[in-house]
Amino acid sequence: MKTGIHPDYHTIKVVMTDGTEYFTRSTLGKEGDTLNLDIDPKTHPAWTGGTQHMLDRGGRVSRFNSRFGALGTLGKK
Repeated sequence: MKTGIHPDYHTIKVVMTDGTEYFTRSTLGKEGDTLNLDIDPKTHPAWTGGTQHMLDRGGRVSRFNSRFGALGTLGKK
């Protein structure tokens, strides 16, 4: 392993959006720095299972369904 090319690995404090905090090891900043999160797993819909909406911009979904929608029903009676 080459010397002098690896970043410093140290302890930082992470503050979640609800104010809870924990310590972890990171290469961010320097020893004792604080990382304030704008988005975290407790609030973001990607992690909390929030509702998702599929927008049909320019009829792309409709066009796809009209071209390939019948593939799922071929051979079924």
